[in-house]
Amino acid sequence: MTDSVTVPIQPQRLLWQEAVVEAITVETPSVKTFRLRPPQWPGFRAGQHVDVRLTAPDGYQAERSYSIASAPEEAGTLDLTIEELENGEVSPFFHEVVEVGDTIELRGPIGGHFIWEKSLGGPILLIAGGSGLVPLMSILRHRAAVAPDVPAVLVYSARRYDDMIWREELFRRAGTEPQFKLIATLTREAAAHEGIRHGRIDAALMEAALAALPAGEGPKLTYICGSTPFVETAATLALGAGLPFASVRTERYGGMGR
Repeated sequence: MTDSVTVPIQPQRLLWQEAVVEAITVETPSVKTFRLRPPQWPGFRAGQHVDVRLTAPDGYQAERSYSIASAPEEAGTLDLTIEELENGEVSPFFHEVVEVGDTIELRGPIGGHFIWEKSLGGPILLIAGGSGLVPLMSILRHRAAVAPDVPAVLVYSARRYDDMIWREELFRRAGTEPQFKLIATLTREAAAHEGIRHGRIDAALMEAALAALPAGEGPKLTYICGSTPFVETAATLALGAGLPFASVRTERYGGMGR
């Protein structure tokens, strides 16, 4: 009789598949949302992303990772909200070529660190620069669906008023969800709406975000997403405000700083 050996279960290999573009929504002058329906979609957790692959006629391939903007409750589909980057290789294709009915090659979902679900609890602090709002919007939408009593504060930095992604939805949520607070700031123009600040994220803005949480409660988890300079600044401010290092989760992308 031989000794038995326990073999650890290997994660399922992510396979590329062709997802159909069901809808395209213009969010800002430089941002569009693409609703995709893959033939086999296992669902996802708020904060995850997918890989997208484009193949040119000569066989050249380009891959990029894009966060999912929609909530996990939207079964069978996922939304990718993509900013067109100057001199980009993949984002201009989405903005200038892709139409409803086209197929996009993707694999996923991917990621297990930058996620939030009901079991993680709160309060939660979300800090976004520009299109870094995308995975945080998935978290906010999921929270509203499954745990609206969890306090959440979003600090959102954009260049200009017209660059604010999901502007109307954010203001609506701030006005109708008692446990959600929005702190928005514009870096390249004076505020064009009551309640929006002007300037880059700083210690005073971080202090205001923490003060917006329930009295005596700091955030259980803090999520920061944006360009590398933005994330570094915001993370430094969060730690400087006394938030535990282990409670701060960051994700960065290759876009321009805010």
